Parts: sequence; C-alpha cells; structure tokens
Amino acid sequence: QVQLVESGGGLVQAGGSLSLSCVASGSRFSVTGMGWYRQGLGKQRELVATITSGGTTNYADSVRGRFTISRDNAKNTVYLQMNSLKPEDTAVYRCRYGLGFVGYWGQGTQVTVSS
Repeated sequence: QVQLVESGGGLVQAGGSLSLSCVASGSRFSVTGMGWYRQGLGKQRELVATITSGGTTNYADSVRGRFTISRDNAKNTVYLQMNSLKPEDTAVYRCRYGLGFVGYWGQGTQVTVSS
C-alpha cells in the first residue's frame, strides 16, 4: 500500500501562482510514473500532467506552457508548479502514483482561482 500526501493548494487571484507537492511512501517511487489530475465541480476528472520515472513529461493542452511537473526521487516527491492561473483551473487536484491501470490516489488538495 502506498500513501500519498498532497499539500500546497489554496486561494489565489487569476494570474497568480501556486505550487503543489505530493509525497509518496514506499521504496519504488524512483521507478514509478507519477501524475497530477484535477476535477472541477460538476466536471469529469481530467489529466493535468504526468512524469515518467525517466523524467519524460506530458501535459494537457489547457495547461501546457503554464504548469510544470517535476520530481525529486531523493524526497519521494512530485511537484506541480502552476503559473498564470485562470479561474477555469479551479478544481481539486490529486496526485497519482502509477500511470497504468493499477495505482494509488492522494486525498486531493483544493485550488481556487478567483477572477
């Protein structure tokens, strides 16, 4: 069982920045792909960004150029730097351990962007 603890959400004005962190338990973090997903109120969950164990990144079109996913294997942590935030970025953001069918989810952190 892997446990994930997210932090860094909050309230920010449009155009501002936030940085999310997700710390994973266990010893296989460095060989595991990680991702950030979000779900806005009344919306379906959507992929935000992923990073493979080798550091290859992928972004949703809606966030590309504004968000950056990164990882620190020494700290078992994946980050999501969010810049130029828009009201439509408002959602619960959750990290995921594992990019395949089997994986684990964090509890989620709320990001609210005011206009």
